[in-house]
Amino acid sequence: MTSPHDETPGADGPFETGAERPPQGPDARVPEEGRSPVSKGPEEGRRPGGDPEVHPDAEGFFGEETEAEPDDQAASDELLLAQTALAERTLDLQRLQAEFLNYKRRVDRDRELIQQNATFSVLSGLLPVLDDIDRAREHGEVEGGFKAVADSLERIVTSLGLTKFGAKGDEFDPNVHEALMHGHSPDVTTTTVDVVAHAGYRIGDRVVRAAKVTVLDPES
Repeated sequence: MTSPHDETPGADGPFETGAERPPQGPDARVPEEGRSPVSKGPEEGRRPGGDPEVHPDAEGFFGEETEAEPDDQAASDELLLAQTALAERTLDLQRLQAEFLNYKRRVDRDRELIQQNATFSVLSGLLPVLDDIDRAREHGEVEGGFKAVADSLERIVTSLGLTKFGAKGDEFDPNVHEALMHGHSPDVTTTTVDVVAHAGYRIGDRVVRAAKVTVLDPES
């Protein structure tokens, strides 16, 4: 007959006498071979069936968007700086080119003006000589060697752009004629040049000297 102290009731019935009893109480530790695999290691907390599936969002991205790499950002900044510097240098070059073209035009214009003024000054000094040649020709004194010199001088001044104007019968123009004396005649209908005292000269459209003339006005 067994004693009540030889068996202890358990969840599945009484233990046999002498059998090893499992640890009791809240501080009891379960042997390794008795521990559930679910409570082991880093696998703890995983839901059954493996890791959850990852699906793309509405824009087609998986998970969180990663930031740009530092090297890529530095390269982008360097490219932006290079483009800005290139634009500034291009503007500087265009500005310098415009300034050079304006300078060249100004120099060409000034050079042409200086040349015209020099020609005007030289030809103005020759006008008295040309007047003497005209008077000598009127009296038939331009002959021989003097005629060759006179013809050569007239060719030279003509090649420099000097042209003579003013002749008897021309309509009087106060812009190019200087009236020394007025007369009246029934033979004219407008104020007309009668006698040319000194021929006028011009270089291009610029009057070097107005023609000095006497004029006839129509009778009233």
